[in-house]
Amino acid sequence: MPQISDRMVPVIRNNLKRMSASAVNEPIARERLLQDFVGTIMQGTAVRTVLATDAPFPGFNGSMMSTESLDTEGVVMYIHGGGYCCGDLAYAKGYGRILAAETGSRVFCPAYRLAPEYPSPAALQDVFYSYTYLTKIFDPRKMVLIGESAGGGLLYCLCLALKEAGLPLPAGLIAISPWTDLTQSGDSYRENRSVDPSMTKELLDKFVSFYTKTPKDPKCSPLFGDLSGLPESLLFVGGDEVMRDDAVRMHKALQDAGCKSTLTIAPGMWHGYVLYGLKERSADADVIREFIRSIVK
Repeated sequence: MPQISDRMVPVIRNNLKRMSASAVNEPIARERLLQDFVGTIMQGTAVRTVLATDAPFPGFNGSMMSTESLDTEGVVMYIHGGGYCCGDLAYAKGYGRILAAETGSRVFCPAYRLAPEYPSPAALQDVFYSYTYLTKIFDPRKMVLIGESAGGGLLYCLCLALKEAGLPLPAGLIAISPWTDLTQSGDSYRENRSVDPSMTKELLDKFVSFYTKTPKDPKCSPLFGDLSGLPESLLFVGGDEVMRDDAVRMHKALQDAGCKSTLTIAPGMWHGYVLYGLKERSADADVIREFIRSIVK
């Protein structure tokens, strides 16, 4: 991934702060346009040629990304973020294209249905359908789920649903700034309120109101589910995030359930920082790439 120099970090922080301050009062349609624009920009940053095959699924669209010469046998399913209310296929393909270029693997991006038009459990139903579709083609032992923000929480909801259905789980999970507790009960929502440039509790409250009437349900907040038996996880979160404790508490809950989990807290970083390709955090991208390649090889 092309790297953004350290001198750009303050610029990014200031722009994020300005955007997040007004986002809570913006209509969902405008927020969606802004997020989708970011995805369009990301699509142009992949360092290898990536092919995209789009396809319609029942009620939503998806795309399979791959390089011209595949280096691996397995597949990655990337579940995008956006508070369950934002993010179309163009946005999902942005980071999906980067993952395909950097890992040499196929990357499937489902553009699941969004709230408020389609509240819970629509998003979970769509990623469940996507995963079971992929298992007809690929060995789950060579599959990795990766997601950021709502997508990072949704991949755990998906694993809980797969367990309940008695279906095979993927071999690895990567959660970037995962939203695992829609009740927002972590201390970081208060502790980082004044320092988080990218997210506000008020905006998250709006997203929750659109998405579910039962935010503590493990189908929405996997932190409160039975996490035993889940595959190895890598979790990444910014130290300045209001959602920091969603990752911290999820990491502890996974370990308490007997699961292997590694947590990286990046000091001074904001929500979803991994997707920005920051030079000073390039080691995190390296860890993600090598983790994926070790499974999908």
